Amino acid sequence: MAPRPFGDLPQRAGFGLKPDHYADVLAAVEAGAGPAWAEIHPQNYFGDGGPPHRWLSAIAAHLPLSFHSVGLSLGSAAGVDEGELIALARLCERYAPAMVSDHLSWSNGPDDKFPDLLPVPYSHKALDHFVVQVDRVQERLGRAMLVENPSRYLAFANDDWSEVDFLHELCRRSGCGLILDINNVEVSAFNLGLDPDPWLAAFDPALVGEVHVAGHARKDDGLGGTIAIDDHGSAVRESCWDRLATFLRRAGPKPVLVEWDSDIPEYATLAAEVAHADALLDQVRVDA
Repeated sequence: MAPRPFGDLPQRAGFGLKPDHYADVLAAVEAGAGPAWAEIHPQNYFGDGGPPHRWLSAIAAHLPLSFHSVGLSLGSAAGVDEGELIALARLCERYAPAMVSDHLSWSNGPDDKFPDLLPVPYSHKALDHFVVQVDRVQERLGRAMLVENPSRYLAFANDDWSEVDFLHELCRRSGCGLILDINNVEVSAFNLGLDPDPWLAAFDPALVGEVHVAGHARKDDGLGGTIAIDDHGSAVRESCWDRLATFLRRAGPKPVLVEWDSDIPEYATLAAEVAHADALLDQVRVDA
């Protein structure tokens, strides 16, 4: 299958933009250095003005943006959060991001919003629901979106699909693409007692519009075992870098995001992680 155009991000490394790094990033890009692109969580910019927009506007004048939403709640029984979708569409009109995405998850109940990306069963019914919700978002935004594979801590019993087949069928029926989060595969595989390598090998690279790498924590689960926590609070694990290199050799260059969302480091530390990802992308181009 030939690659599909899901957005306009450069096939280079980017990173998640945090207020901690606004000044450093702006100085770097104004000097012609810095990352090739930046990801934001659009929910942090749903207000109409103020310092966040002043910084983002200045940075967006130099860098393409990827909007990685955490609030559409595609999997909620009531469907996409309409208020979130309206606000996201308005922000897209303002900044014209190169990519828009959300998660294979839900976070809204009948009376509550939860600060988590909660899992869905891989059932025929859930797939039908997701296709409708993704279509709603894409119709409203006038563009294809990406959907990210989740981190899982438990599995549902009696799924109708494997995770990869569920995501592939979602792409086929809705026209969306995928964010392949390699760290999420490592977290899920560790917690579910599965091998991450055949899991990753099953993803169709033609459907992948963006790749994510990150660090995660492993902690005592209080039951005599260990659990992997997707906290994005440390440097990318060596195993994650190795699996990224393996995937890129098969897929060719892709936009690669380095995620670091808690215990935020100094900008120089994050920039070094981005440089590592770019080095892997350069090697793929040399070997091609």
